[in-house]
Order: sequence, then C-alpha cells, then structure tokens
Amino acid sequence: MPEPFSAIKISEHVYWVGAIDWSIRDFHGYLTPRGSTYNAYLILSDPVTLVDTVKAPFREEMLSRIASVVEPGKIRYVISNHSEMDHSGSLPEVIRLLKPEKVFASVMGTRALKEHFHLDREIIALKDGESLNLGKLKLTFLETRMLHWPDSMVTYLHDDALLFSQDGFGMHLASSERFADQIPADILAGEAASYFANILLLYSPLILKLLERVGKLNLPIKIIAPDHGPVYRQNLDWILQSYARWAARKPTGKAVVVYDTMWQSTEKMARAIGEGLAAGGAGVKLLPLKSSHRSAVATEILDAGALLVGSPTLNNGLFPTVADCLTYLKGLRPQNLTGAAFGSYGWSGESVGEIEGILKEMKVNLVQEGLKVKFVPDREALEKCFSLGKAVAEKIK
Repeated sequence: MPEPFSAIKISEHVYWVGAIDWSIRDFHGYLTPRGSTYNAYLILSDPVTLVDTVKAPFREEMLSRIASVVEPGKIRYVISNHSEMDHSGSLPEVIRLLKPEKVFASVMGTRALKEHFHLDREIIALKDGESLNLGKLKLTFLETRMLHWPDSMVTYLHDDALLFSQDGFGMHLASSERFADQIPADILAGEAASYFANILLLYSPLILKLLERVGKLNLPIKIIAPDHGPVYRQNLDWILQSYARWAARKPTGKAVVVYDTMWQSTEKMARAIGEGLAAGGAGVKLLPLKSSHRSAVATEILDAGALLVGSPTLNNGLFPTVADCLTYLKGLRPQNLTGAAFGSYGWSGESVGEIEGILKEMKVNLVQEGLKVKFVPDREALEKCFSLGKAVAEKIK
C-alpha cells in the first residue's frame, strides 16, 4: 500500500520530505495569509541523512514522505541547521523512533537543542567551515549566526551543488508546487519580500557579509533549498540579487503613510499628506491600520524612502494600533528613511510627540516638527498637511 504522503526528488541525491501547513495565519505576529511549509530534506547516501525536521504536529507527514523512498529506520545521520521549533520540533521523536547513529548541529545549536528538549544523548557540534563525508558525497557547513538565531548554519552538498539555506531565501507559502519556477512570479516576489521584511530585515548587515563570503568561496550553487517555501532550481540570480538589494536598504522615491483614526480627522490629514506626496513626485502608499496588518506595513517599508505616521490621541497617548505597529517596526530596524509625525487631538495631543520620539529612536530623518490638528482639520490645516507631504517628497526625490 503506497504512503499517503510522497517525497519529491529535487536533485540527484536529495528528496524533499517536509510538510505543508495550509492553515497557519500568524507566525510570531507576522501575518501569513498563504500558510507555510516546513521543509526537511533526505539525502540518499551511505549513510542516509536527514537535514532538519518539521514542526512537531507534522511529524507523521514527514515520516510518511521519508517512507515513500526509504525505510525511515535506515536514517543514520540527522543534521539540524536551526533549533527553532518549526524545524526541530520533531527531532526528539525522530531520535526516539529512528535511533540515528549521529545527530549534528552547529556549536551554538548543540546547546540550544539541549536547552529546548533536554536531550540525554550527544549532539555533535560542527564548526564553521567543517566538512562531513557521506560515503562518496561531501557536505560543508557554514555558520550564519543571527540569521536569524545564534545557532543558525547552512549546509552545502558539493556533489549536487545544492545549498540547504535554512531560513535564508525562504517564504511563508503553502503550495502543492515544490519549485519556485512553478509559482506565479508576482506571488513569489511578494512573499519573498514579505518574508525578508518581517524576519530578516534587522540582520541586513550580516546578510551582506554572508553573500560576500559565499561569493569568495566560489561554490557553484545550482539549487537553493530553504526551510520554508519553494526550492529554487532556476533563475537563482533573482533571489540572490533581491536579497542583496533589500539588505542594502537604499532609499527610494516611495513614501508609506501609516495611520489610524477615531473620527476620521487623522484620516483626512493622511489623505491630504498623500496628495502632497503625489504632487511632489513620490510614489504613495496609504496604510490605514484598521485594515492593514503590521507585517504588511513592514513589507511596504522594505522598498520605501519615507515613513509618515499618524495617530489620534487616546488616553493621553498613542492609539493602540499605532503603538503596536511602531513597536514592531522599531524591532525590525529599517534604515535610511525620511519621515514625519502627524495626528489630531481633542484636549491633550501627546500622540504626535510620542510618534516623533519613536521615529527618532529609529533614526528616521524628520523633515519638520510633528503636525497636530485640534479636533477636525479645516482647509488651512489640510493645506499644511499637503505641504508636509510635498516637503517629504522633495527630500526623497
């Protein structure tokens, strides 16, 4: 009787044996409307080797895929590139059921796995640049610390010119298609950008160093196999160049206006600012937080040159959705942005000052003092909003 889940061959020696999560919609506060995958890979070698596992609830799906090509008990080596539980959650049960001879992780990974699962067996540490022979096949390991955890590493299979890239070059996208070239280009581009913006943006300097290092190693890469999303087997330059561009964080002529509103006064200000931005030649994206998730804001900022934030004052402070969004963005550390704060108030008006304080912490270059309007903006106030937008547009041309 055939297995209910099948492995998919991705290179001469490697099969995808991961799991598809069609239902997940939130990943650490990051909206994932298209679900995700947890990718694990089986190297048919001597010894048979499993690279990463899957989130714990999907263990049986992974084991079924493995069984479609080889008896799972024949797995002798397991390599953990990253200890986060969406990749390592099944590891304790894999160890218990399959009893592999050796389990490998990075130096930091050995500690992290023990602290996660309190394992009573040895996890063998692999040092940066170390190699491991699987019979006639050869693996080399590169530490990628803080991309995006301290234990992170990537694994390169020389014989297939294949890079197991861990969380790098991934995306949250559930699909029955396993390869990037099988997915519509607009979906691929959007989800890759969203993933970078929400998971990797703050590590941009490290990404640039890693790309430079891999280039100097002169390793031919024909396949990139990440831990989330599709496998790249064609047009690898597109994703590599996208990462280099996003990590460089060069400002553009696009302006993002983020706001929430109580009685539409702040919204009127935002719309007038948007008109001024457009009149000044900027590309404009208005994101009302009543209908825009914080992770969508992060994605829009990825290729922006300006961030303008508006909030009414509620209980002597920021509107909750604005506070939430700014806290999230601050943690991602976008750079090289021009911006401004604005908002309406009834009797105290602290929100604009609070926004300015956070934008300064984010090192956003403020074009002028925050713009405050009491109760409902009149024509003169809206003209000031228009002028503010135009001033920001001039700065980012």
